[in-house]
Amino acid sequence: MANTRIIGFDLARTYAIFGMFIVNFNIVFGNFSDMTGLNYFLSMFSGNSATVFVMLAGMGLALMTNRQSYTNEDKLKLRNTILKRALFLFVIGLALQLIWPADILHFYGGYMTFAAFLLFLNRKYYLWVSAIAILTFHILFFIIPFETNWNFETLQYSNFWTLKGFATNFFYNGWNSVFPWLAFFTTGLYLGRLQWQELNTQKRMFTIGLILYLTVLGMQSLVNTYSNNIELQQVLNADYLPPMLPFMLSTSGFGFILISLFMFLGNLVADKKWANNLAQVGQMTLTHYISHLTIGLFLFAEISGKNFSGQETEQKFVEPKYILLFSISYFILSFVFTKLWTRKFKNGPFETLMRKVSE
Repeated sequence: MANTRIIGFDLARTYAIFGMFIVNFNIVFGNFSDMTGLNYFLSMFSGNSATVFVMLAGMGLALMTNRQSYTNEDKLKLRNTILKRALFLFVIGLALQLIWPADILHFYGGYMTFAAFLLFLNRKYYLWVSAIAILTFHILFFIIPFETNWNFETLQYSNFWTLKGFATNFFYNGWNSVFPWLAFFTTGLYLGRLQWQELNTQKRMFTIGLILYLTVLGMQSLVNTYSNNIELQQVLNADYLPPMLPFMLSTSGFGFILISLFMFLGNLVADKKWANNLAQVGQMTLTHYISHLTIGLFLFAEISGKNFSGQETEQKFVEPKYILLFSISYFILSFVFTKLWTRKFKNGPFETLMRKVSE
């Protein structure tokens, strides 16, 4: 059963990295504000893919530390390993920030630093931390204008490389700021402590996720149809920036649904070669994430004849069908690379490097 669980988890990670391809290629080259036709389909991956990505990162950390008992020496060693990995991701993320202002890895460093000191608590406390992270964000929202340093027309953030600007971005109003996005990570820690090999767990989390998702969707529909309260509409419909409570609940619900489905699927296809091949892609999400922001973006720019400098430029949008086609093509290339790499190596290039620096 342990094998099945791992395959289901890694298949979910494979989906998440594919979703990130679509989101990020669309942000740079597509018309992200167009909500019609195929553009609408691409936009649906936006908050949901990043949310699942972060939740799965939390799950991975929980699965990595899921033994029944640890000595104090074991706990200290694990905590130090996680803190080193957090620093590694933070530094890599800041380097990526030079070409990709929407980087998520340096935020991961923040989530993992918090998580290093929460690992050995009872799992129920992870949900309390999630609630506190969301509450903290909403308190900050009433103190600091969310648009501070932002130009939402160009999606550019000024003063990032100043101490005050960086702190504001990192903890409050960045793309995936610690508050409230830590909530997704600690919810992932909670999920990683569940008995996913049991069908009842899969059913329960799927049901909870569906209720959360449909409740928010229903409230949005009712308010948009029957209410003239602009502020209420803005709070309920807020999408990613700012990540208000309805967004947090809705995307968490979607994450529960998706993870439950992939865990269930893992039970059915654990012995299938194609499933294990796809799972290997999920095991190299760090490498593929870095690859698509470096090789992928510049390759797409070259093919499409567009400019890419990491900054918003005035240029024609790439049609959504080509963004989807390139995302699929780049995923296939990532799959082929994974197959070739794993013939000789157990872990991906950046996964191996991270393990080396955290030894």
